[in-house]
Amino acid sequence: LKYQRGNCFDFSVLLCSLLVGAGYDAYCVQGYATRQMCALDQTLELCPLLRKPQEVPKEEKKSSKYRVKPRPDLQSKFELQQEAKEAAETEAAQEKVGREEEKEAEEPQRDPLAGLRVHAWVLVLSGKRDVPENFFINPFTGLSHSTRDGHFLGVESVWNHRNYWVNMQDCCNGCKDLIFDLGDALRWEIMFSGSKKPLADAEEEEESPDRGREQEEEEEDMSFDMPRSWVTRIQIPRREFKSRYSQGRKVILYKKAKLEKWAPYQNGNGLVKRLTIYADFDRTEVVEVREWFENRQDMLDVREVNKQTQLTKERFSPGHLHALKAHTYMSLEPEADRTMEFYSEARVDDLQKRVEHANEMTEYFVGRDDFLHLRHTEFGKREKKVPLAGTRPDVSSWPIVQIKECFHRNPAKHADEDVAERIFLIPEGRIRLTYHLKKSYMTASKKEFFKARARDRTGNKVMTPETCITYQAGSPKQDKNLLQLYKMLQELTEEEEKLKRQVQQSQAEV
Repeated sequence: LKYQRGNCFDFSVLLCSLLVGAGYDAYCVQGYATRQMCALDQTLELCPLLRKPQEVPKEEKKSSKYRVKPRPDLQSKFELQQEAKEAAETEAAQEKVGREEEKEAEEPQRDPLAGLRVHAWVLVLSGKRDVPENFFINPFTGLSHSTRDGHFLGVESVWNHRNYWVNMQDCCNGCKDLIFDLGDALRWEIMFSGSKKPLADAEEEEESPDRGREQEEEEEDMSFDMPRSWVTRIQIPRREFKSRYSQGRKVILYKKAKLEKWAPYQNGNGLVKRLTIYADFDRTEVVEVREWFENRQDMLDVREVNKQTQLTKERFSPGHLHALKAHTYMSLEPEADRTMEFYSEARVDDLQKRVEHANEMTEYFVGRDDFLHLRHTEFGKREKKVPLAGTRPDVSSWPIVQIKECFHRNPAKHADEDVAERIFLIPEGRIRLTYHLKKSYMTASKKEFFKARARDRTGNKVMTPETCITYQAGSPKQDKNLLQLYKMLQELTEEEEKLKRQVQQSQAEV
């Protein structure tokens, strides 16, 4: 603990001491293991972070016999089968070559000391602390292994703070056939006289109220006085406990991957874990980099960078200033494509997603009181203004050409009064309204306003029949109430200015 270094026996004794103190039936094991286990070589193992969870098979829905029959396929089935067959054969040949190369690279080199490499690890027996079955713990990695794991080749002895047991069983088949019943004198020879039972059974007898005083005295006379431990009490300073690793950093090499770990606050950017994925076994060609963060002000949690496509994906924990949930982008340049997802329940505008391209931006909303679910904005050519280094260009230099909004159906309104889509054509000074379809109708009612026609030569606002073109579905008559149309135009003009400010705020968030 002081120097943060040691061999397998040092690690096993320390781990076993901690487990026994925590109430587990744990023992140190002396035996033999493979070269990979003894040398902590994990270069042929798949990184645990890359293991895919088992997929649960989905139940196929039974098709109804009353379903509509699809249109007949006029393509030649024979030609499609031949093309699919050729593609499958080519793919199978490529996969076969790839598997052979990978198998050859994964095959471990012959070990001249196979079966002779001494190793120490920890055995935890079932029973105490609701442990369901026996298992091993590798002291170097802290990972649990089955007692039938092929990396463990044999057991010579096991011990704890009470006694020492020598294995009398044959280990020609590794540890797969071993029975870890330490109370069986035929399989395990006890070293010191006294209780021949393992820790769990011995403690049960100590707690039994039926034991007689004579039996206790007899066992005390026959027992061997174990020498007191020469080590001091286990103490881990808080600073070393928080550092977790030697010098606060640890590197593990896996098959086609490298995993780096840091203690919290070790890096200024909050980086605590980085997984680098390679295309080859020599780890020379980087394919992807995944990074995990903690304790960041912007609540960044995970960042994934594809080095081949330069696609970056970032995920954030709740608590971001703009309730950002995920951010996907190719570049941080202003006009680069990006997709942003938000915690909609934490935003005032209920924004769920924002997709930005070179000259357009689409925003998706959910659960709004005004039933708005989509807003699409198109931009013109940006004015040539040189921004300061490290700053984003002024959003006002990006002129807005068109704003389109889509609304869900509001059941409290009549279909002719419930707007389904409205488009603001800003340079042309036009506003288009499309209402929801009425029941049993093929077309929807529409209105189009021309703001340029709503002014006379002196610049005063006037309302004429040519200012608004109306189509009323199911009625040949047009709306002639100019006062209502004038008020509607005023409201839409104010809404347009409000939308322009909202779009600029959205641009400023990026």
